[in-house]
Amino acid sequence: MAEISGYAIQWGQPAVIAGLFEESFARGAFNQSLLDHPDVVVLWAHDPSRPLARVSNKSLTVRSDSIGLWYSFKPDDKSPLGQEALASVGSGLVNEVSVGFSSIEEEWNDSGRIPKRTITKAFLGEISIVLWGAYGSSTSAELVGRSTAASKAEAAMRRRGISTK
Repeated sequence: MAEISGYAIQWGQPAVIAGLFEESFARGAFNQSLLDHPDVVVLWAHDPSRPLARVSNKSLTVRSDSIGLWYSFKPDDKSPLGQEALASVGSGLVNEVSVGFSSIEEEWNDSGRIPKRTITKAFLGEISIVLWGAYGSSTSAELVGRSTAASKAEAAMRRRGISTK
C-alpha cells in the first residue's frame, strides 16, 4: 500500500503570515501536544469533512525529529478521496502541507522590519495536504511505497532537489 509522507513543519524555517509578521516554530514545539493529544488527523485542504488518516486508527504516524514535524500516512486506496490524494501527490500536482494548530507559548521580536513570532509550544490538531501552504516548499508531501527501485531512487532525488525529468 502506498504512503504519503514528508515534513509538515521544519524547525526554524520562517513564513511571512499575511504580510504582517514572520512566523517560525522552535524545535519540539509540538512535543507536549503529541503526548497529551496524540489523535492528530490528516485532512484534505483543512476540510474536516474530508479526512484522510488519523493516529487513532493507525493510518497516521507523526513524530518530532531534529528537522521538524515528520508524518506518514496511508490513505484508503478504496475510497475516492484516498485515490484522489494518492493520484494528486503521486503526480506532483499537490506537494505541500499545512498544519492546524493553536499557539500556547510564543516569543516575539519587534526589532526588524516586520515583527517575528517564534512558536515554542503549540497544540497540533491536524495536518492538511494543500496546494499552497504558508510554509511553502519547506513542507513536503511525497508518495512512497511504490514497488520499483527506480521510483524509490526518483523520490530520493526529488527530496534532494535533483530533477528527474
